[in-house]
This record gives sequence, structure tokens and C-alpha cells, in this order.
Amino acid sequence: MTRPPVPPFDEESARKKVKAAEDAWNTRDAEKVAQAYTEDSEWRNRDEFFKGREEIVAFLKRKWERELDYRLMKELWCYQNNRISVRFEYESRDANGQWWRSHGNEHWEFDDEGYMRRRDASINDYEIDESERKYRWER
Repeated sequence: MTRPPVPPFDEESARKKVKAAEDAWNTRDAEKVAQAYTEDSEWRNRDEFFKGREEIVAFLKRKWERELDYRLMKELWCYQNNRISVRFEYESRDANGQWWRSHGNEHWEFDDEGYMRRRDASINDYEIDESERKYRWER
């Protein structure tokens, strides 16, 4: 079973892959998001390293329990063969009502069927006022 678009990527297929990822992450549905990754997908997210869909689901559930009202934007940075790099921004608030903006880069590597087998993410966060929010759409 494939998960189009599949490598090798051209600009159009890379943009479609990025948009699909953005749309999926904005659902905040950990099970749905995890289906885009190989069973043994390897992740680095900030200072966390883990492997496999079960750990991806657990991570995402923890993430969205603390990052409330999460809204994400992903932008294609570059692509080659079976790899895509993106820059992203997202906003969320914590349980105390403090809003945060997070910026980062992700490097993705896909298998031949179009599933992501590796994700490496570097992320920086800073506090913002509610009035500074950019991403306000509803799910």
C-alpha cells in the first residue's frame, strides 16, 4: 500500500506532501497523524528520541494535552529524491492561558511507498500575547 505522493519528489509532489502533513497535524488526532509514518519510524523532537508508531502516538497525545488550541503552518524549504525539509511555526497556549509561538525546522526521509521513516525536528519557543497570534482558524 502506498501513501502518495511517493518519492522521488518534484516541487509539486513535495508541496503536496507538506500540505498533507500540515492538514493532518492541525487535526490534533494522534492516531491519524501516526499513519503517515513507517511502523519503525525514527524521530528526534527537540531533546526526545523515539521509534515506532506507538511511541509517536504517545508523544503526540502528550504534546496536545499541554499545547492547547494548537495551530500549525508548514512551508516547504527544500527537497531531493526521498527527502523534504520544512520550516514551520505554530502557536498554542498552556494550561495557565499563556500563548506561545514555536519556530523550527524538520527534515523528513521517506520510504519508497511514501511513508516517513525518519523525522528530525529542531524547535524554539517564546511567549507571545494573545493579541500577537497569527494563526486563528478553527478546526
